[in-house]
Amino acid sequence: MNHHQRFHRLTELLQATRHWWQFVPFEQLSLPWLESAPDLCAWLDNQPDETLVALRQDAPTLQSLLSPYLPFVSELSSLASLASSEGREICYPSRLDTGVPGRKWQQITAFASTLQAQDLPWLEWCAGKGHLGRVLAASSGHEVISLEWQQRLCDEGEALASRSGQPQRFVQGDALTAEAASLLSADQHAVALHACGELHLSLMRHGAERRTRSISLSPCCYHLIPQDSYQPQSRAAQATGLSLSKMDLKLPLQETVTAPPQVRRRRGLELSYRLGFDSLQRNQRGGGYQPLPTVPKAVLDQGFEAFCHWACERKGLQLDLTQAGDFLATGEDRVTLVEQMETVRQLFRRPLEIWLALDRVLFLEEQGYEVSLTEFCERSATPRNLLLQATLDRAI
Repeated sequence: MNHHQRFHRLTELLQATRHWWQFVPFEQLSLPWLESAPDLCAWLDNQPDETLVALRQDAPTLQSLLSPYLPFVSELSSLASLASSEGREICYPSRLDTGVPGRKWQQITAFASTLQAQDLPWLEWCAGKGHLGRVLAASSGHEVISLEWQQRLCDEGEALASRSGQPQRFVQGDALTAEAASLLSADQHAVALHACGELHLSLMRHGAERRTRSISLSPCCYHLIPQDSYQPQSRAAQATGLSLSKMDLKLPLQETVTAPPQVRRRRGLELSYRLGFDSLQRNQRGGGYQPLPTVPKAVLDQGFEAFCHWACERKGLQLDLTQAGDFLATGEDRVTLVEQMETVRQLFRRPLEIWLALDRVLFLEEQGYEVSLTEFCERSATPRNLLLQATLDRAI
């Protein structure tokens, strides 16, 4: 199955199963499938929250348990499965990883080891402190230009490159501007590790325009785009009619395989507070769910009533909070409901991410590139482990 065939079938399945994944769990007061799938809903009701959370980290077991209720699961999983990248041994000086967290270094070296050797200078897009660029410079001997928006990170990256003696030069600039695009050239290998949303799309489009020989990127944060909804990149995706909101684009990012227990506990507490407040405001105002901005840790530490005061201030609401505590139990009950819905939606996270990645693959193929889509590391290092490698045939 080539990229176009996989994309076409994945599109068909995602469109046919929209009612299983294309909704906002926070807005629901009951399972959306009570009438269409009562047996599945009964099974979900019988599972403790802890079991559902654990199953979401164990994709094979989850797929096996839900397949009797959802016959499309097996094919969906197959379409979302990718081969692992073929890595090569790379050499770099000891202590080059000084100051880099272990899991981040694991991602960087795995990414670098799978890049196809093209004997070209490098352009590191959205470089941060240029940790990837230093590895590429050290292992290849070729110059690296590292583009980064924050001047502080450029300065720190320059110091690290100078200390390690690597041929790496930093350019401070906005990756979304024409000035940044001018850094791309034909005889070059452009790379981006976890550049968010529009940033990696900008590299992809500008690279194709300038006929950059090789482009390697690992996409992340698909929802960070200027538009209200997703704008397909390839002609094939534009023809599908599959409409994705920013909320839909967040679905692939909701895995927490790298989160420690205390982070998961805090997520559960915040979720119960958000849903408890939502139940309170619905009770007094009517209407639907009220989304809230990011909650400061200090607010959560002060308890539910303080959270409600903070939420009212942020939303400009006048509510009677004297009985706020009565709604915390309601919020905790709704956490269970959200966990049940997210367990089913988990089945669609990777398929949707593969669909988005294939849109990028097909765009580059339409521009004349030969493109591969693989996984460059294990999910335990990062769930965002997709690698697109595009090479332009010089004869084109």
